[in-house]
Amino acid sequence: MFFQKDIETMPRSEIEALQLARLKAQVKYCIDNVPFYNKRLTEAGVTADKIKTLSDIQYIPYTTKADIRDNYPYGLFAVPMKKIVRIHASSGTTGKPTVVGYTRNDINIWSDCVARLCAAVGVNDNDVAQISFGYGLFTGALGLHYGLEKLGCAVIPISSGNTKKQAMILKDFGTTVLISTPSYAMYMSEVAHECGISNDELKLRIGLFGSEGCTPALRDKIEQGFGLFSTDNYGMSELMGPGVSGECEYRCGLHFAEDHFLPEIINSETGDVLPHGEKGELVITTLTKEGIPMLRYRTKDITRIHYDTCKCGRTHARMEKVQGRSDDMLKIRGVNVFPSQIEDVMANIEGISPHYELILTRKNYTDYLEVRIEINDERLLESFSDLERLQKEAVDKLKTVLGIQAKVTLVAPRSIQRYEGKAKRIIDNRTDEA
Repeated sequence: MFFQKDIETMPRSEIEALQLARLKAQVKYCIDNVPFYNKRLTEAGVTADKIKTLSDIQYIPYTTKADIRDNYPYGLFAVPMKKIVRIHASSGTTGKPTVVGYTRNDINIWSDCVARLCAAVGVNDNDVAQISFGYGLFTGALGLHYGLEKLGCAVIPISSGNTKKQAMILKDFGTTVLISTPSYAMYMSEVAHECGISNDELKLRIGLFGSEGCTPALRDKIEQGFGLFSTDNYGMSELMGPGVSGECEYRCGLHFAEDHFLPEIINSETGDVLPHGEKGELVITTLTKEGIPMLRYRTKDITRIHYDTCKCGRTHARMEKVQGRSDDMLKIRGVNVFPSQIEDVMANIEGISPHYELILTRKNYTDYLEVRIEINDERLLESFSDLERLQKEAVDKLKTVLGIQAKVTLVAPRSIQRYEGKAKRIIDNRTDEA
């Protein structure tokens, strides 16, 4: 199903021509309306007239999360507050939040982009959508809410929390589309089954999951748990929120809304733009944003972009699932380790659950990694030989994938904390002393 077929199947030459025109306009808009960008672009010698081709974007300096925080709260807004109709912000768990504002036109474009990705996986006006993201300054809930309403869905804005009630609503309200983080969806399926609700009693058919990474292995676990078709979408508040890209029914990459976003892949360490098909850090420029435009925003997410036409018929570029974040990468004894690698290994071992914690310690100036993993069946705790076999399998597979030896601790079912939003997997107990 297409929401805006003429745009979503536009020939690549037309996509790039539109992007170039909008890039030039966005550069001029930033120079004229955002003092921060006026100063930075002037110092770099960049004007709209100097953007002759899309590759000329390389001359525009990068924007980072630190730039947004340094201009807290409204320093990067391009319009007066009377034109701002919505304000969102990140959680701010590592400092002041990153604050973003939307004009009425921004909200309309946002809902269009979300409606596209929902339609691409088969959501339609017959669906009942349960939004189990937390409502508030977080962009996820209201972003999906507006897009789903634009498609004509009946939206249940239940928010997160009260998981037993969530399960009851899933059944009683005939929910067909579930919106949440992947980890919360996994938890909800556990609770639903504990409450005696079987998949046969549910009408769930599609999951729209986001806000945190979801490996193919975890996706398979969620599908088994809830009997639905699990899909991934991508976005962040700095750029818009959900709707920047999303999977189609074939799940062979997340389609960008390229008429509104211009993606690049760069080398995280050098900042150099990488050729098409290379893996690196995703950088995105907003092309139509009015409230708070972003030029070459460094997302820190590691992925790869494909530009061939998808078998669904959509021509917009597709990004692979995020394979990790450059700032979430763990450096263990000189080896780069991404939590997603560990999650993928764990999800493919029979007998353990997808719930885990990574505990980092340091002794004698050497870093050590412990992976705490839940087993599926408490009866395993009574069999030392079975536990030993399972533990050895996990240690061996982790060593093969990561290239380092990690300690594996198997723990009882439901002993690792569950989260209603993003799961907190890493416990860093390292100190500089030893």
